[in-house]
Amino acid sequence: MKKAQSDTLGFAPQKDIVYNKLLPYADRLDDESNDLLSKIKGNLCRAVQLREIWPGVLFWTRKLSTYMRLYGRKFSKEDHVLFIKLLYELVTIPRLEISMMQGLARLLINLLKKRELLSREDLELSWRPLYELHDRILFSKTEHLGLNWFPNSVEGVLKTLVKSCRPYFSESATQEMLDEWRPLLCPFDVTMQRAISYFELFLPTTLPPELHHKGFKLWFDELISLWVSVQNLPSWEVHLVSLFARLANDNIGYIDWDPYIPKIFTRILRSLNLPVGTSQMMVPRYVTNAYDISHVVLWVSSLLGGPSKQAQAQLSGLFNSIASFFHPSNHGRWLMKLMKLLQRLPASVVRRLHRERYRKPTWLTPIPDSHKLTEENITDFVESMIQPVLLAMFSKTGSLDAAQALQNLALMRPELVIPPVLEKTYPALETLTEPHQLTATLSCMIGVARSLVSGGHRFPEGPTHMLPLLMRALPGVDPNDFSKCMITFQFIATFVTLVPLVDCSSALHERTDLTEVEREMCSASAEFEDFVLQFMDRCFALIDSSTLEQTREETETEKMTHLESLVELGLSSTFSTILTQCSLDIFKVALDKVFNFATTNIFETRVSGRMVADMCRAASKCNPAESLKKFVPHCCNAINQIAVNEEVSNEEELDKELLWNLQLLSEVTRVDGDKVLPYRSELVQILQLTLHLKCKQGYTLACNLLHHILRSSALIYPTEYCSVPGGFHQPISDYLPIKDWGRPGDLWNLDIRWHVPSVEETSFVFYLLDLILQPELQRLQRFAQGEQDMSRDDVLQSLTIVQHCLLGAGGLMPPLKGEPIPELVHSMVNLDETTLYTGTEYDKSRENYRDAVCGVMRQLLHYILEHSEDDTKSLFSIIKIISDLLHFKGSHKHEFDSRWKSFNLVKKSMENRLHGRKQHIRALLIDRVMLQHELRKLTVEGCQYRSIHQELMRDLLRLSTSTYSQVRSRAQNVLFTALGTYNFCCRDLIPHVLEFLNPDNGSVTQQQFKGALYCLLGNHSGVCLANLHDWECIALTWPAVVRSGLSSAMSLEKPSIVRLFDDLADKIHRQYETIGIDFSVPAECCAVAKQLMITGNPFPKDPVPSEEEAAEGLKRQEIKNSESVEKYKQLIGDLLGCINNRNMPWKFEHIAIGFLSLLLRDDHQLPPPAITFFVKSLNHDSLYVRKVAISAVAGIMKQIKRSHKKVPVSPSELCGVKELSDMVAGDRQDNQWLQYNSSNLPRTQQDWDGCVFVEKTHWGYYSWPRKLLMYAPQEEQPKHNLTREEMTEREQIIFDHFSDPVFINQFIEFLSLEDRKGKDKFSPRRFCLFKGLFRNFSDAFLPLLQPHMERLVADSHESKQRCVAEIISGLIRGCKHWSYSKVESLWELLCPLLRTALSNITIETYADWGTCIATACESRDPRKLHWLFEMLMESPVNGEGGSFVDACRLYVLQGGLAQQEWRVPELLHRLLQYLEPKLTQVYKNVRERIGSVLTYIFMIDVNLPYTQPTTSPRISDFTDRILLQLKPLTEGDEEIQNHVTEENEVGVQDERTQAIKLLKTVLKWLISSAGRSFSTAVPEQLQLLPLLFKIAPVENDDSYDELKRDAKTCLSLMSQGLLYPEQIPMVLSALQEIAGSSSWHARYTVLTYLQIMVFYNLFTFMSDQKAVNNVRALVIRLLEDEQLEVREMAATTLSGFLQCNFLSMDAPMQAHFEALCKTCLPKKRKRDLGSIVDTIPSADLVRRHAGVLGLSACILSSPYDVPTWMPQLLMDLSAHLNDTQPIEMTVKKTLSNFRRTHHDNWQQHKQQFTDDQLLVLTDLLVSPCYYA
Repeated sequence: MKKAQSDTLGFAPQKDIVYNKLLPYADRLDDESNDLLSKIKGNLCRAVQLREIWPGVLFWTRKLSTYMRLYGRKFSKEDHVLFIKLLYELVTIPRLEISMMQGLARLLINLLKKRELLSREDLELSWRPLYELHDRILFSKTEHLGLNWFPNSVEGVLKTLVKSCRPYFSESATQEMLDEWRPLLCPFDVTMQRAISYFELFLPTTLPPELHHKGFKLWFDELISLWVSVQNLPSWEVHLVSLFARLANDNIGYIDWDPYIPKIFTRILRSLNLPVGTSQMMVPRYVTNAYDISHVVLWVSSLLGGPSKQAQAQLSGLFNSIASFFHPSNHGRWLMKLMKLLQRLPASVVRRLHRERYRKPTWLTPIPDSHKLTEENITDFVESMIQPVLLAMFSKTGSLDAAQALQNLALMRPELVIPPVLEKTYPALETLTEPHQLTATLSCMIGVARSLVSGGHRFPEGPTHMLPLLMRALPGVDPNDFSKCMITFQFIATFVTLVPLVDCSSALHERTDLTEVEREMCSASAEFEDFVLQFMDRCFALIDSSTLEQTREETETEKMTHLESLVELGLSSTFSTILTQCSLDIFKVALDKVFNFATTNIFETRVSGRMVADMCRAASKCNPAESLKKFVPHCCNAINQIAVNEEVSNEEELDKELLWNLQLLSEVTRVDGDKVLPYRSELVQILQLTLHLKCKQGYTLACNLLHHILRSSALIYPTEYCSVPGGFHQPISDYLPIKDWGRPGDLWNLDIRWHVPSVEETSFVFYLLDLILQPELQRLQRFAQGEQDMSRDDVLQSLTIVQHCLLGAGGLMPPLKGEPIPELVHSMVNLDETTLYTGTEYDKSRENYRDAVCGVMRQLLHYILEHSEDDTKSLFSIIKIISDLLHFKGSHKHEFDSRWKSFNLVKKSMENRLHGRKQHIRALLIDRVMLQHELRKLTVEGCQYRSIHQELMRDLLRLSTSTYSQVRSRAQNVLFTALGTYNFCCRDLIPHVLEFLNPDNGSVTQQQFKGALYCLLGNHSGVCLANLHDWECIALTWPAVVRSGLSSAMSLEKPSIVRLFDDLADKIHRQYETIGIDFSVPAECCAVAKQLMITGNPFPKDPVPSEEEAAEGLKRQEIKNSESVEKYKQLIGDLLGCINNRNMPWKFEHIAIGFLSLLLRDDHQLPPPAITFFVKSLNHDSLYVRKVAISAVAGIMKQIKRSHKKVPVSPSELCGVKELSDMVAGDRQDNQWLQYNSSNLPRTQQDWDGCVFVEKTHWGYYSWPRKLLMYAPQEEQPKHNLTREEMTEREQIIFDHFSDPVFINQFIEFLSLEDRKGKDKFSPRRFCLFKGLFRNFSDAFLPLLQPHMERLVADSHESKQRCVAEIISGLIRGCKHWSYSKVESLWELLCPLLRTALSNITIETYADWGTCIATACESRDPRKLHWLFEMLMESPVNGEGGSFVDACRLYVLQGGLAQQEWRVPELLHRLLQYLEPKLTQVYKNVRERIGSVLTYIFMIDVNLPYTQPTTSPRISDFTDRILLQLKPLTEGDEEIQNHVTEENEVGVQDERTQAIKLLKTVLKWLISSAGRSFSTAVPEQLQLLPLLFKIAPVENDDSYDELKRDAKTCLSLMSQGLLYPEQIPMVLSALQEIAGSSSWHARYTVLTYLQIMVFYNLFTFMSDQKAVNNVRALVIRLLEDEQLEVREMAATTLSGFLQCNFLSMDAPMQAHFEALCKTCLPKKRKRDLGSIVDTIPSADLVRRHAGVLGLSACILSSPYDVPTWMPQLLMDLSAHLNDTQPIEMTVKKTLSNFRRTHHDNWQQHKQQFTDDQLLVLTDLLVSPCYYA
């Protein structure tokens, strides 16, 4: 096969689409594809060499992607590689317009998609250009200033592009990437996220094993130890997980994951965010930064298998511990994640199995045999998943996830999966009361259908279930329950598609070679006929109950409702499937039955009639000869008898019988054309009788009949979809159908029966057209010329006939003729359309009815618009006909799309992912081939725009701007489709649309005006004319939209018009992407293009461009670039012209200003007039305009900024320390010079110039870059103090305005106004504006601004304070390059201002000042800001102005220091020293603030790998000092009460009171650091634990004081922390100590702490046997606590641990409890009546209760099933029902809980008990009768 093809093609194709070979005209496709490919190669390469990106390159790359859609990758390997290289060069052109880049990138992704086709030897791509592209767009420095507009989709496209290129990066790439991005790894900085996401995206993981030392081995240890040591889920951890998952999947068997497996599973369990315990606080970032399930699934499925079974053991543990969460009674936001995990994990394992066992080997590294999944691995995996999946079947989120999981599990182990599903399905089919159970089980059965029916050696008895299931499903066809009905149809259709319905029972006597199961199947197959007949009876009942009379009131509509149409679809497709799969005998019986039903009743034609007709159509489709013999004569006779009467044709309301027979006839004729031919005379007679009935319903049905007859004769389509080629009509002795149950179609022997129109059929079609269409066209033409009168109804009738003729025979009519429109665009390559052969040769000798219809329609349209524009129904019809004339060649796009969708759905629900290789059922494969044929018919890429299209589109435009809104909107939709079809037609149409908006055009009506605006707006999917990415078009449309404000037709009183303009402006803002100005093509591209032209077959016919042509191309490119700049300037000029027009309404002025703001760019400065406009607009009356102007001027500042020179320096020379050879991060010798050192600050001009400032905070923390870029010395930088004469024109404009005191006064006045009271925040845009001013103009404007700043600072109004904060932050950041003298004088001015500001701070303004200082300190060397820090450090908490001001000052200081991260250890130490004595603050707000500041002080003390101990403050030293002060609390044993009054009393308070105050602040610190730090200081926190346990209350009560509430919160957060394995023993010993405390509150809280801690670190605990034993001992010890509450809590904890399989119910534990239960209680002594009742329980009672509680915990630990040990325990427990309290209470509670949780499935659970046990149980569980 392959050999022959490469001979005809001249090359071996990479991978073409196999379905093309099955088309009826397959033999012509090789030549066609070769012709197309050679054109693509020739023209694309010429376009690149002639440097014509648009239209040439874009036109031909679009053709290439169409080529791939039609033929797959049908080109040679050489071509494939060169195509990729060419596109790679194009995509990475630096200044390429983004929308072009995106289009090319999508094509490149498509070329790289099947990576198995090209190995690393064939192709190598360099990673750096991609990184630069990625960086330029996703981390754009100018986007936030509005100088670049990127589409939203660009991020996704770029990421996919990198993923596709990744396998082909060179072997040295990994090391280069590490050198590039390691220096960014500073965990306190945003660059960390950036670096890790780059690693995730770029690092290659598919290198072959011999190159691993150049691949992942370079980084694996470093990154995995980073991951292991991070405890608090920073946002970048997700990227690491994604990287590890990919690494594991690509290198199964080459990495030893065992040491990490418990950690991996613990973290997975944590990231599911399941609720545990009672009062749990959620840390918000745990939810937002949780792992993505798809990464988790990939990772887990890659860890399975291999010599150590550890991963599977942990996975089973994971599912055991979360199984109960899947129970349908549990619900929460975590459920979606669990379901996703369930659905995707089996799919991922199946994918892996496929890769190991069935996939063709490729160049990618195979999995070594030692690590492949064994049969035992698979069984273990399926067994671990089956229980949660069965629980999830009935989940609240629906059963789809479970069904998909079951489908994949059943592929691997049908014998384990299907029986339990069947056990649930049979009872569900019997139940009437729980329909949800039925829909759930059926949808799961549909998933496993294929595995069930095909049986196979694993599950041979599967097929025997098939018939019982089908028969029991029949009652589901129920008219009263819609969803049940639909799922039943789907269920039956799925099973029947897989099985031939043939009665094979005779084979029992004839054949002796059958197995037992086969004999059973044969005898069962005798019931098939019964099944089909019963199904039909059910359907008839359904139809009877859904007739119009029954389901509608008189007044309602007669159309089908949405639900009815779905039922109709389900019914007809299921019935059709059944008949397709029937043997001939069963078919005949069914045919008789349906024929009798249809002909003995008369149905209304809207609802029930449609359903019956559908069933009849299904019958005639499956066997046309038999069916037509029955139906056609019957219907024709009936119609003839009624319609013969003259008066019938004029009746408005027709006889029901006539309508019904007409409907029936029109449906049964939808069969193969050649089967209809024998009846043609009868049918033509009927058509002539009925097409001109007066009754609309009548002639519409006749038109349908006409349409169907034409269609079935004119199109190409498969005629049968049986599951076995050739049907089941052979005798049983030769062919046994049961062998074909569930058999996939064989792609190479599909044996499709095609219907291809014969000569006879074609001539019949044209005979009908001549007979019917011709006279209608003549009538309409005479009417349009005014020669003949026709009523509106007649016109509509004629149009309906014309339309149906077009729909029926459109495939045989050649496209419209016309001359191409010249000169729309200029191109040096040809832009021809490609025509595809779709199986019909157009007969040139016959009349082209498409042209004829077109001519008449245009005349008629103009006539109607002139004379009767209100005849909207005819206009609707004409619009539909124009649409079909333009696009219809036998199928509609929307129908194709929905068929493609449903094909994919069916494929998904029935596919076999394990064996792969297109093992679909035959019907599906045929459907796919048919879709390929339709795709070819609908491909109209790059159609030429001809004169006829131009005329039709002008007509559509006229309709789109006509009087009636419905006509307009329909015409507009057709127009939008056409605009997207023909090349460059938009340019031709835009001027005509804009004509309606022209203010000089006085005759425009409001309807035309609105129509034109809608035409510009476009629909959501098509082109938007107002926003084409092209200078010529935008330069026309944008000014026109603005000018239309002056048109007489525009009225702002009409809300609809105002809304239209809003939508239009909004859409342009949303969709605008920066349009390119520079279209240069670099020489590298040309070289690759040249190579592609001369390589490999098929050779292009076009020659390589000559020198002259190339020179001409270069010249044109330069002209195009300069033209673009001219158009850009012209557009801005036009918009400014519009704005300056005095009469322009304000709305349009705003629109124009919005457009102008879109036109700022980073590669071309704004023209001076626009700059003047924006600067003036800063003081405009309108708030909107001022806001736009502020952003714009900030952007302009960036545009005119003078660039500062940078020079590379070597970090090691700077500090005089040699670079360390191994990796060390953190505070080292060689980065010490970066840190703030007050003894060595630049306080003189000389020091300042000698100091090397490093502005970015992350440099030097982790490692140094090879070359660090630093600013060159001051004298080499651009001159700073420019005089006005030295400035450019643009700078002068700004300078003049800002030097004008009046302008500044006004500007500051506006800036200090309130915008929205209470909602305003510090504005980054204003900050950017001021920063730009002071950066570009140095301190030129400072003298003018100084008085304003002093005035504003003194005013306590929030808007005034905000304004001055924005100016100050801009000043501090803007003075980056000022000279030392200027900076010094600046700080002399600023320090007093800031002191004033901080003393005036209020609740409204402290946030703004915080933002101000944080913004000012961001990315600045701390040594540059020493004035600021020293001033802030003066004394933040001095009590002046009260506690509030103190808190605010701390907040402001914290903002500044946090930005400096690790570079200010000295300041942090000073601050800590200063704060420590103040920790006993009384005021809550100051305490909270101090807590937060402490978090930031200790943030730098992290426990990360390769990191030096920090020189910043350390938690351990701090904790030691604190514990000393807390001694009075830890030593005493009495309850700690919060008896501190909130006033500062005079005199010294005792130590204890001081200690309580201190504790409150410490708690605030612990709480605020829980979510923020990277690693938790567990050893230090443990020292505080005993104290917290002492305070925390037991009950959930908000009325407690702050101290207790905080202690409780703190414990909750600490218990959720992630622990390192080495920390576990420490925590446990601390808890054991507390468990011995005298306070029962503390003992109780130990248990709740333990529950959460163990669950959140489950697998880390389980991997340490000693820890498990200790926990167990602790719980069992507390079961015997003297305090009742503690005992009960211990039981709950034990039951939880048993439930999540942390502990197991083993014999010693059971024996221990049984022994405790038998403890004898002391006899009740007779007491003297006077003596006090003894209340303290005796030790014996406690021990007995402990035993009972232990048993109770075991029983409650299995809420949803009955393990083998349970019946005995229940019996033991029941013996204690009459013990003294509290034992009796415990037993009662346990039994009632048992009853509640096992009630649902009691039928199954009952079987675990013996009869005697059941008797006892029933006694216990049924409450005693009160009257006995």
